[in-house]
Amino acid sequence: MIRFEQVGKRYPDGTTAVDGLSFEVSEGELVTLVGPSGCGKTTTVMMVNRLIEPTSGRILVGGEDVATVDPVRLRRRIGYVIQQVGLFPHRTVLDNTATVPSLVGWKRARARARAAELLDLVGLDPRTYGPRYPHQLSGGQRQRVGVARALAADPPVLLMDEPFGAVDPVVREQLQDEFLRMQAAVRKTVLMVTHDIEEAVRLGDRIAVYGQGRIEQFDTPAAVLGTPASPHVAGFVGADRGLKRLSVTPIEPGDLEQPPIARLDEPSGRAAGRLRADGARWAVVLDADGGLHGWVGIDMLGASARVGDLARRMDAWVPLGAPLKQAFGVMLQHDAGWVAVLEGARFVGVLTPAGLHEALRRSVDADALGVARGQVAFDSVADA
Repeated sequence: MIRFEQVGKRYPDGTTAVDGLSFEVSEGELVTLVGPSGCGKTTTVMMVNRLIEPTSGRILVGGEDVATVDPVRLRRRIGYVIQQVGLFPHRTVLDNTATVPSLVGWKRARARARAAELLDLVGLDPRTYGPRYPHQLSGGQRQRVGVARALAADPPVLLMDEPFGAVDPVVREQLQDEFLRMQAAVRKTVLMVTHDIEEAVRLGDRIAVYGQGRIEQFDTPAAVLGTPASPHVAGFVGADRGLKRLSVTPIEPGDLEQPPIARLDEPSGRAAGRLRADGARWAVVLDADGGLHGWVGIDMLGASARVGDLARRMDAWVPLGAPLKQAFGVMLQHDAGWVAVLEGARFVGVLTPAGLHEALRRSVDADALGVARGQVAFDSVADA
């Protein structure tokens, strides 16, 4: 959808902002550009909609060289979100959001209906927020309106320059969550500038890590964190890149252990006998459909009750495919030695701290070897 072919930008004073950029953003992909201040990230984005003109190379959007397109017409079909938002202070939120559809000739009723739809998509009730003015909104709400406005004419491409950088960390995380939910629904092709490696890792399908005017590494978040391509990339992503990688490494079935199982309606005495025979101290309690009910310890089981009458609630659980970081957080939150993993409502296994560590190691090794995680084998401390 977006392709850079040996693109450069050099200013009359001899300053080179970007030099020989060549990369491609696929349709529906979200690519984050990250790097130190002054490395050329914003220049890259602004050349796509011709707010800055390149001095060499070509940029194509949808197969069309942007240099051959009228700049005004080009910008009206590319969404653009900046940190300062840039809402018109004298116009209501609804009218701000409807700006581009109105400019491209939509009838007023259609433009306002689209604006209301987009406000709802970004989590702002149009009946409540539509009649308000920008000064009546919080910083996070103004950012949401900026995103809605950029999407209002349904552009195939969205450019974002530090879109969540002007708000506090708590609001930023909420906006990131909202944007990921929205992107899953609308699947725009997105080029996003950020200085925050954690934001880049969390949002990007792929990351472009800049040096000075050049891309040092262009790869998936997991690969950038697991196998940095240069000392510059390793230094930029930080010495704690292993911890960051937890957020982009999903839980897979091969990471799980299978604990003893007790059934909800099983006599507790029979369950206790099985646990003793297996040398187990506890069991996961499931219902007839394989759904998680809770857990029970051998010392809780007696001869006269059902297992379900004695089981304790299990709050430490995560869905299959959730990032390892989420599982680690749940372990800490509940002071648990393991977390249950569910696929839908069905219990599929438990993830232990040792299993989490091994999953992370396999993920790193798999990227380095270019194979699937399940093909990686190594000696485990737990097996020693």
